[in-house]
Amino acid sequence: MSESTVEYRLAGPDDALCIAVLAMQVFLDTYTLNGMRPDLARETLEIYSPEAFARRLQDPATTFILAERAGHLIAFAELTLDRAPPHEARPGAAELVRLYVQRYFKRMGLGRELLSRAEALAHSRGASSLWLTTWSGNTAARAFYPTQGYRDIGVTSYTIQGNSYENRAFAKTLTADK
Repeated sequence: MSESTVEYRLAGPDDALCIAVLAMQVFLDTYTLNGMRPDLARETLEIYSPEAFARRLQDPATTFILAERAGHLIAFAELTLDRAPPHEARPGAAELVRLYVQRYFKRMGLGRELLSRAEALAHSRGASSLWLTTWSGNTAARAFYPTQGYRDIGVTSYTIQGNSYENRAFAKTLTADK
């Protein structure tokens, strides 16, 4: 495999450590624009720990799609089946819990490819739609998803250690080609 070749695969139990550390890095790059706060520090250590990802990797409703280059994890998508979106009653919906690309590999099409693979996987497993939330302050993500056919379905919030952060929810109906 050449240095520039990106390979995609489903994660296994041995991937928890690298997923966790990459997730911590991307989370901190995204959320700590004004510096570190105790709520963000605790969230990072609890939600993004290798043990937390190991538990999610054991959940049969959750799947991780990894993007690797030369054996190094550079991005991933976390998909959970049978989870209804906020604001809409959609049976059979799947949630894109995370789509994280390491900052050095942004703008290379990895997010688009992982999203496409997540959509295809969700559809193949019976999901009729895919939804996600993104922090309102993440302007890049808020601009990206509409270009991929997602519609903004409203405001929601994500609570980190008792502090509420405004998020936007997006959804897309899946078809046979996705």
